[in-house]
Amino acid sequence: MTTVVAFVEQGNGTPRAAGLETLGAAHATGADVVAVVAGPGASEAASALGAYGAKRVVVLTGADEHSPDRLARDVARVVGEQDGNAFLAAATASGRDLAPRVAAHLDVTLFSDCTKLEASGDEFTIERPWLAGKLIATLRSKAAVTCATLRRNVFSPVESGGTAEVVEATSSTDFHAILRSIGESTAGKLDVSEAAVVVSGGRGLKEPENFSLVEDLAAAFGNAAVGASRAVVDAGWRPHSEQVGQTGKTVSPQLYVAIGISGAIQHLAGMKTAKVIVAINKDASAPIFKVADYGIVGDAFEVVPRFAEAVRAARAEG
Repeated sequence: MTTVVAFVEQGNGTPRAAGLETLGAAHATGADVVAVVAGPGASEAASALGAYGAKRVVVLTGADEHSPDRLARDVARVVGEQDGNAFLAAATASGRDLAPRVAAHLDVTLFSDCTKLEASGDEFTIERPWLAGKLIATLRSKAAVTCATLRRNVFSPVESGGTAEVVEATSSTDFHAILRSIGESTAGKLDVSEAAVVVSGGRGLKEPENFSLVEDLAAAFGNAAVGASRAVVDAGWRPHSEQVGQTGKTVSPQLYVAIGISGAIQHLAGMKTAKVIVAINKDASAPIFKVADYGIVGDAFEVVPRFAEAVRAARAEG
């Protein structure tokens, strides 16, 4: 039987959305799914993973402090012990740190930021963007283990209602580095790479003060993050953490709203895989309209307040 080992991120005993998406992608292949969890609260998180498709959960214990190289060594060991045919992690900061290390231990190639995963027996087919999203590559690996990170918000968690066998594995005592602390982002502020809805603004807003239009629309949705084009970040209007594009963050939200963004190829590379794209621009020939599902040609200063009002009204009714 084909086996997929999925690393599930968790925090304080609760599986993170990125981890459940990874499990969902693994479960959708039809393979047996082995989840791996680590860190404080891992045992509590493990108990919930059977309901999301895991057949077995391996809890790494015995490590009082987080060591990236130790975790990678432990996870690679689990992949071998579970006869894994594939290893998956979310393309988050943690997953991007872990997966290349695991692939190195397994001596295989890593496929990063994948947007599609299918299995035929023990052979996996993967799709991922190439050349800043200009091409979608279809790839297969001849290695014994296929290793991949999965783009956020592309795969969905699957509530299978099952249960999982939970086993413990002792962490290695051999490590070289320890993570002492993690800087927290601004309280209550959604990250553009994590949010289900992203509202972004560009130079068409004319002045940094006018980004209040973007913030107001994001607030109207309630679950939206504020994004920005490179031009306004370079101008100092917004922080780099909000930049969407080839030199910023890649996002795949359920809804992406582009306000006053012309749609340079560098920006499109970071958001064109969004499920639904809405563009608002007074220039009818703006490149953004070529990828948009819905386009509004008009003055953002007139359109966006009415858009926000309609969203608030719809949420009040629902």
